[in-house]
Amino acid sequence: MTNDEAASDQGRGSVVAPAVVADNVRKRYGARQALDGVSVQVERGEFFGLLGPNGAGKTTLVEIMEGLRQSDSGTVKVLDTAPWPRNRALLPRIGVQTQSSAFFVRQTASEHLATVAALYGASKEAVDRALATVGLVDQSEIRVENLSGGQRQRLAIASALVHDPELIFLDEPTAALDPQARRSLWDVLRSMKAAGKTIVYTTHHLDEAEALCDRVAILVAGRIAAQGAPQALVEASGQPTRLILPAQRVTVARAQLIPGVDRAVVEGGAIILETRSSGQVLSALNNTLGGLEGVQTRGATLEDVYLSLTPDARNEQIEGSPA
Repeated sequence: MTNDEAASDQGRGSVVAPAVVADNVRKRYGARQALDGVSVQVERGEFFGLLGPNGAGKTTLVEIMEGLRQSDSGTVKVLDTAPWPRNRALLPRIGVQTQSSAFFVRQTASEHLATVAALYGASKEAVDRALATVGLVDQSEIRVENLSGGQRQRLAIASALVHDPELIFLDEPTAALDPQARRSLWDVLRSMKAAGKTIVYTTHHLDEAEALCDRVAILVAGRIAAQGAPQALVEASGQPTRLILPAQRVTVARAQLIPGVDRAVVEGGAIILETRSSGQVLSALNNTLGGLEGVQTRGATLEDVYLSLTPDARNEQIEGSPA
């Protein structure tokens, strides 16, 4: 079913099955339980993020959804059909971008994409549309081996969507990109979402997940530790607000005496106050310091929620390789 057909069915009041339903999925590798009763549901048109530290089970779960791996137990439906045993009828309806995407490096970007499109019977016009979607029209005649890292990531995404799939799996699409290239790729991902694509997406960039995803699931040791809209998870977490003060304005000892301050530390040459009563503390600071000049307020983020659920992740590089 195409996106237009799905929308038509919704308009007629028909019930459209979710894009992905995984129910109580388990997978073991020897002594290690990679997935331990994982259940997630991805709605049509949703941008859904899978987060978690290395070894949490993200890649295993996605490979089961893609039909690349068989679960030990539980059920998985993708576009209302089972992906395993390998379902060839499902392949044209899904697109897959892996972190280590393979390219025909001696071909131009356009030639590479045309080769991929031919595997699905997609037209030359589909190639042109995909290049335009990811912003590679001006690089279409450049050999893949001469594209920058960011341009290759865009080409990998174009390869996943050239045949106009309903559902796209993206594995760390912005990994190893510089900040400018990463933010530029965000626009591509947003345009895919605006076009009605359903996206299942793994990342270690917590700011990215918070900015792009409708909902996320945080996996820890093969289980879902939290699931929901990023802002809802932040609000439910009760994580403190951080107030940042120039170090010369107050000492840590003095700051700790302010009613409502839970913790005061020095970080990066500034005094950081953690509080769950920011209004009370700001009022006290205003009276104590004679104004709030130089005081910055930073609310809790999805990264705070993530770190509270994955304490061991504090010792690993958050923007690392998926697992």
